[in-house]
Amino acid sequence: MTPTIVVGFINSPEGKAALAAAIEEAERRQAGIVLVNSSRGGDEDEEAFLNRTDELERLSDDLAAKGLNIEVLELVRGNDPVDDLLDVANERDAALIVIGLRRRSKVGKMLLGSNAQSILLAADCPVLAVKAPAGDS
Repeated sequence: MTPTIVVGFINSPEGKAALAAAIEEAERRQAGIVLVNSSRGGDEDEEAFLNRTDELERLSDDLAAKGLNIEVLELVRGNDPVDDLLDVANERDAALIVIGLRRRSKVGKMLLGSNAQSILLAADCPVLAVKAPAGDS
């Protein structure tokens, strides 16, 4: 059975860094990638939603054209993105979860919580947390 790497993705420098790391790990492990883009829904207009959907489809096509075994899941079902990512990782028996980290102040961490911390503590498999290259954040 081919191992699976689950990557949390949003179109940001951190999301792109996570995807790049997931691709590198997939090539190293001869694994498939499940890219998870999750949002609660309801907070964006139809045009923004369609643009995001089109962008994810282009990304999927580009990566598949490069020979990568990739599946893109765009989840808009009202769940917390952390829960969606962990659920997909558990359902797919993921060998690895890859997430991007962004720099925040201590106050920002205290007020907003930390999705990364939640994933690191709750995941049943190893988690690779990566930062965007300096200057990209």
